[in-house]
Amino acid sequence: VQLQASGGGLVQAGDSLRLSCTASKRTSSNNGMGWFRQAPGKEREFVAAVGWSASRTYYADSVKGRFTISRDNAKNMVYLQMNSLAPEDTGVYYCGARQRSGSYYATVPSYDYWGQGTQVTVSS
Repeated sequence: VQLQASGGGLVQAGDSLRLSCTASKRTSSNNGMGWFRQAPGKEREFVAAVGWSASRTYYADSVKGRFTISRDNAKNMVYLQMNSLAPEDTGVYYCGARQRSGSYYATVPSYDYWGQGTQVTVSS
């Protein structure tokens, strides 16, 4: 089971980035996928999640209206489109996969597998 996150970088406030998460075929059959982020000195926090059907999406209040999560099951990919980026969005972004049905999408312990993370830095 492998997850590979990519697409991070250094951008200015107001810019956009799209993160990608490549999942192995076995991972993509999991219940749901999510993006979390971790700023220096802080705990990993929920950003967005998507169910298997892709019709159900969930967002942290801090990113609603700016970020969009999507998935392409045929390609075993999950994406996070990030618009209107702000300095407080800076952090390492991780994609995760949930296997357990009924697990809560917004908590770290609900995720069984994690990618290695990709750095997003937003300058003011």
